[in-house]
Order: sequence, then structure tokens, then C-alpha cells
Amino acid sequence: MLALARGLMAKPRLLLLDEPSLGLAPAVINDLFSSLERLRAESATVLLVDQMAGLALAIADRAYVIEGGRIVASGAAHEIAADGSLEKAYLAVN
Repeated sequence: MLALARGLMAKPRLLLLDEPSLGLAPAVINDLFSSLERLRAESATVLLVDQMAGLALAIADRAYVIEGGRIVASGAAHEIAADGSLEKAYLAVN
């Protein structure tokens, strides 16, 4: 949360976050994503890379699923969450 606050102090036009939930306790992850959701409500632009796909998709407008360095699915976050591409990419479900 401190790193997020430090990043926001500069009033960036775009905030880039790479795996901000990595190594955090579940309660802290929930607090982090609540904060990101508030930022979204304030019209902040955030590029989030995270393997907590369900949480990320819940607050995202757009999503990209990357497998082996290639984009295998892209679109509105709610469409990606519903179409099964995520499961195919991460769980090798056919």
C-alpha cells in the first residue's frame, strides 16, 4: 500500500502495476484491490499485470490474456471472464 501511495504522489497520468498482490496475505490483497477499485472510480488510468485474474477482471475495463508471450485473447473484461480463454491459458483446459 505504501508503494501504491508513493506512485500516486507524483499524480501520474498512467499508473503501471506489476504483480502488486505477489506475496501478500489474502486480507491485504482484498484491501489492495479495494483501493484499486476506488482509483478506477476516480477515473485513474491503471495498467495492472496480476495473476489474481478474478480480482483483476472484476475491476478492469479491458483485459488481455497472454500465453507464451503472445496475446491469446483480448476484449472487455467481462467478456474475457465469461468466455473461458482465461482457463484455457492458465489451466491448459481444452
